[in-house]
Amino acid sequence: MGACDELPLWDDDTWDEPAPVEVAASIAEPAAVESVVVAEITAEPVALGPCAGPLGVFDLETTGIDVRSDRIVSAHVGVLDASGAVIDARTWLADPGVEIPAGATAVHGITTERARTEGRPAPEVVAEVTATLRDLFAAGIPVVAYNAPFDFSLLKYESLRHGVVPIDAPSPVIDPLVVDKTYDRYRRGKRTLEVVAAHYSVTLEGAHDAAADAIAAGRVAQAIAARFDLDVSADDLHTQQIAWARAQAESLSEYFVRIGRLDADVDGSWPIR
Repeated sequence: MGACDELPLWDDDTWDEPAPVEVAASIAEPAAVESVVVAEITAEPVALGPCAGPLGVFDLETTGIDVRSDRIVSAHVGVLDASGAVIDARTWLADPGVEIPAGATAVHGITTERARTEGRPAPEVVAEVTATLRDLFAAGIPVVAYNAPFDFSLLKYESLRHGVVPIDAPSPVIDPLVVDKTYDRYRRGKRTLEVVAAHYSVTLEGAHDAAADAIAAGRVAQAIAARFDLDVSADDLHTQQIAWARAQAESLSEYFVRIGRLDADVDGSWPIR
């Protein structure tokens, strides 16, 4: 799907080792139009630092892992309250205008036929997703995206492709992958969203469904904030993550040199490339 000389940037990418392509045990059916999800959990309020107020969540399912050339298939933007309950949500199914590779369908369960039959035109979806995120940022609501450079970069290139003004500098963004790798640096194992969610006791049903992944990522961010007593603002955390992501990329580059992967090009730009 992505170019063979590029590092994978799948939506729950792990920087420690390549993530295998797995078929989700259960795939939720994303709606072709906007939808509202009713809160379904009863948890103690988190109300800490960057997660103290409303928390936006964002995820894309796509035709592949190349942020410049691949396309959006489904998208979710929602808002959680401090307890992790869903208080607003919008889900889109798009006709990407190209064939969806079998490998991508195996991940998110959406076929080319279904996208063409039930999906809305890609330019409309891209414009609405971009506008919804822009409204959250304008309201000062931080947006959680797991491995944020994948989702925000792909959305940027889709915007440029379809004549939509892109979000060039999304902020404030919270990336649980970057924060988790900073606060629990030496924990062994994969850092996919499924694995990290399980580590923080966050339920993720129907992995690789845009809504399920976005909501789980938001709750993981809240769990990390609670476990490590984060008391910084979302804006300050955003700034810190820029440096953390760069350092993590440099560390990964050094690792690749040690194992002889001299052609690896690790981009530490965050939250967008």
